[in-house]
Amino acid sequence: MDYTPLFSNAVQRSKASAIRELLKVIAQPEIISFAGGLPAADLFPVEEIADIMQRVVREHPEASLQYGATEGIAEFKKELIGLLKEVEGISATPEQILVVSASQQALDMTARTFVNPGDSIITASPTYLGALQAFHAAGADILGAQSDENGVLPEDVEKNLELLKKQNKPCKFIYLVPDFQNPTGTTIPESRRLKLLELAQKYGTFILEDSPYRQVRFEGTAPRTFYALDEGRGNVITMFTFSKVFVPGFRLGFVVGPEKVIRKYVILKQAMDLCTSSILQLATAEYLRSGKLAEHIKDLVVSYREKRDLMLRTLKEVMPEGITWTRPEGGLFLWLTLPKHMDAMALLPKAVEHKVAYVAGVDFYPAGNVKNDIRLNFSYATKAQIVEGLKRLAQTIKENL
Repeated sequence: MDYTPLFSNAVQRSKASAIRELLKVIAQPEIISFAGGLPAADLFPVEEIADIMQRVVREHPEASLQYGATEGIAEFKKELIGLLKEVEGISATPEQILVVSASQQALDMTARTFVNPGDSIITASPTYLGALQAFHAAGADILGAQSDENGVLPEDVEKNLELLKKQNKPCKFIYLVPDFQNPTGTTIPESRRLKLLELAQKYGTFILEDSPYRQVRFEGTAPRTFYALDEGRGNVITMFTFSKVFVPGFRLGFVVGPEKVIRKYVILKQAMDLCTSSILQLATAEYLRSGKLAEHIKDLVVSYREKRDLMLRTLKEVMPEGITWTRPEGGLFLWLTLPKHMDAMALLPKAVEHKVAYVAGVDFYPAGNVKNDIRLNFSYATKAQIVEGLKRLAQTIKENL
């Protein structure tokens, strides 16, 4: 049977993740991969999680193994409220928080909640590929705003907002990853964040803040989140996840926003998956209550800082002239730029022949119009693999300059 004519428009618009497809190709153990956004598995708090999971099931068998409230389990949300206050200076009520199956579900829910086919949104260019997937599936018209070493340019965001205003089209939201952005590793300074907030208010839209890496800071002072800077005016919805600072396998995150919007999300989530895993919420609540998350993040920061520093030193030693890269203050990625005549996607099979892999940058651009960038992940590979992998990558580039 030919299912093609039966597929929905949303499915027809959807594209496979370039990263997920690539990971299947480069699964061979001899290939050194900088492609995924994977945390270091050797840092997972395995024993603590095993103990907590057993304790949660024994002490709370019904609550942990039964369906839970769509909004999230009250015990877990209490810990989230305390975490927000302590770490970010954000005051939130339970009604302003929704527990989700990590940030990717929140992105999908936001697109479904706000976007009709043909509606316009603005993102940085480049930006997170998973967000572009969710927005494309909803039929969004995505306008990319140019970026520099400090993230998205407010003047280019305003240029796009003015363009939409002249076309009598609203901007449904502005999507940003402000801290150690995936894919570039750049961070938006606080002064620029304030300008972007002013633009959102001026043009009657909101900022969708994606904050998966914020706590993985190696140096410098953290700018306040968009949510904190907004001071409760309702111009920001922020997504947090435990995937990068705890364990990705739990697929656990939460959204903070105006109560009216969170209620719409709750109704939508009821139709999507009823609720997020009860046992994982209770286990994470206990982990937060124990104070171990802060200790775990300190270990992550030490390890990832060392790997970032090693990657930066090695790039300087092995890369030919004409290659540039970002210097992130935290997170999991840096962004390498080849000469303009080079195509990173076309170069990738040759890199794989040299037993090294990366993600070509073209798919991170809303317009798909820049082809000479490469995203490199430094959190997952070992230190030895970082050195050897970058040597292989440099050799590949030299052979194809």
